[in-house]
Amino acid sequence: MLLWLLLLILTPGREQSGVAPKAELLLKPPWSTTFKGQKVTLTCRESHSLAQGNTLWYRGKNLLRSKRNEIQITESGNYQCKTGGSSFSDAVHVEFSSDWLILQASHPVFEGDNVTLRCQGKDDKYAHNKVYYKDGKQLPNSSNEDSITLNSVSRDNSKYHCTADKMSFLRTSTQISKYLYIQVQELFPQPVLRTSSSTPIEGSAMTLTCETQLSPQKPNVQLQFSFFRHSQTLGSGWSRSPELQIPAMWTEDSGSYWCEAETVTHSVKKGSLRSQIHVQRVPVSNVNLEIQPAGGQLIEGENMVLICSVAQGSGNVTFSWHREGAVRSLGRKTQRSLLAELQVLTVKERDAGRYYCAADNVHGPILSTRIRVTVRIPVSRPVLTLRAPGPQAVVGDLLQLHCEAPRGSPPILYQFYHEDVTLGNSSAPSGGASFNLSLTAEHSGNYSCDADNGLGAQCSHRVSLSVTGTSGNRTGLTAAAVTGLLLSILGLAAAAAAALLRHARTRRKTGGLSATGTSSYSSSECQEPALSKPSRTDPQEPIHSEPLALMELEPIYSNVNPGDSNLLYSQICSIQHTKENSANCPRMHQKDDEELTVFYSELKKTHLDDSAGQASNRGSVHENDEENYENVPCVSLASDH
Repeated sequence: MLLWLLLLILTPGREQSGVAPKAELLLKPPWSTTFKGQKVTLTCRESHSLAQGNTLWYRGKNLLRSKRNEIQITESGNYQCKTGGSSFSDAVHVEFSSDWLILQASHPVFEGDNVTLRCQGKDDKYAHNKVYYKDGKQLPNSSNEDSITLNSVSRDNSKYHCTADKMSFLRTSTQISKYLYIQVQELFPQPVLRTSSSTPIEGSAMTLTCETQLSPQKPNVQLQFSFFRHSQTLGSGWSRSPELQIPAMWTEDSGSYWCEAETVTHSVKKGSLRSQIHVQRVPVSNVNLEIQPAGGQLIEGENMVLICSVAQGSGNVTFSWHREGAVRSLGRKTQRSLLAELQVLTVKERDAGRYYCAADNVHGPILSTRIRVTVRIPVSRPVLTLRAPGPQAVVGDLLQLHCEAPRGSPPILYQFYHEDVTLGNSSAPSGGASFNLSLTAEHSGNYSCDADNGLGAQCSHRVSLSVTGTSGNRTGLTAAAVTGLLLSILGLAAAAAAALLRHARTRRKTGGLSATGTSSYSSSECQEPALSKPSRTDPQEPIHSEPLALMELEPIYSNVNPGDSNLLYSQICSIQHTKENSANCPRMHQKDDEELTVFYSELKKTHLDDSAGQASNRGSVHENDEENYENVPCVSLASDH
């Protein structure tokens, strides 16, 4: 008969999970197999101390009468014990054999322990040449030994036996023991992987526990643990802690998890069953766009920050930013975060519009509400122009000051100044603004303006204005100057006058004398100097714009009657010489850049009482124009005349 030493034979229903540690059952002598007729003492202990109170003993399913912590047995069977402070011990099979040769194994034996095998004859002095076998094969170095040691045994189905020569007076015979299955008690049960959740939410923490219990009979054994997902080791590998904290679980972390527990000596290792963990993803919700500066009110040149956030959402979230009307997105970012931002550097006027953002974590994009962004443009340096009714500003004229900034967001407030004294202001929703001023002698000087739309004021260049006399004096001055001219040209040659007449006629036909207008003024207006031009501190920066051209002296046509003479002198052109306009009158003598040059045409005067002469000459008027028109050479007047 085979001797079976079972690791764990429990009476059904006797042991309950989660109760006190198992009791420990010891044998004395410490052999699980002995000869019939001998006695074996069984001792029940709890946590390395003798059992307190009553002890229950079982052989198989039968309850024994003794309640002491020690009993003596003489019959084969599976024995268990239980105390008031412990659960049932592992079953121990004790065999009482009637054979002459037996193989004994020490007890107790745990996984990873060394076990002693002893080949014993009933009258052992006659047993010689002992040999040990495992699964039918002789163990190395096991010949003629009373006992051998097996290192780090495990719970397997290996069977052992031994042989010996039995010496007698007449003959020698070979004896074979029965097979022995070594009872190896479990050092710790197969671990179980516990998870804080089998369906964790993406982004949440997870705790993995490799759960097992070391035998109380082996309190000095140390275990270490390791955790795995599929074939990948998690964390730092082996650790003395049976727990592993995972800060955040993500969709890609879904899969098969398991753990291992082993002794630090690597003698015993056990792995848990595999557990499936599925990480659930939370769709994004409540997408919100925030713009800095707050409210989306920006000044051209500033940086803009677009912040897109979601109230909920797990895993990798793809954020994108958009402006209505734009084909492509402004930017995209994918990250494990509930918030992302995009910076737009140096915004321009074209960046104004309605903005929104979108967030997506595989379930589909969710859009935010739209926010309007306005870009205000600071005003540029304004241009000041002065507009007078005539070529020369005189007392009594109505002067218009016009200030306009080429760029700037409306509304713009314009301020007008005369010698840094405020004249007035005007607000313009678009374009420039004007201010009218009735001139007095005190209004000569420098004028300027500034423009401000709340983003910083800009000042124009200064423009100088000279106000002279009155509108009545303008005619008297001109007449006096013309009289002087008539006296100085009486002796000029007729041939030169004729040539000048042809030149004047040609220029009148081609429009060369009138480049900017056809306004007509009295003879006294011709000699008024043009409006004073402001000084220029930077020769490359223009001070005057289009209104300065309006202030140049225009072509003048006026008649002068020298008195009782029969001639009329018609002034063709009166212009002030400067370097800028000298090219417009190339035939004029340019002795001084500031001279006034005047052209006069001589016209014979027709008397009212000469009607007969008119009738006789009517048919020949066009045949001899030189009889009526005679050019007088141009002369120059100093500007201070």
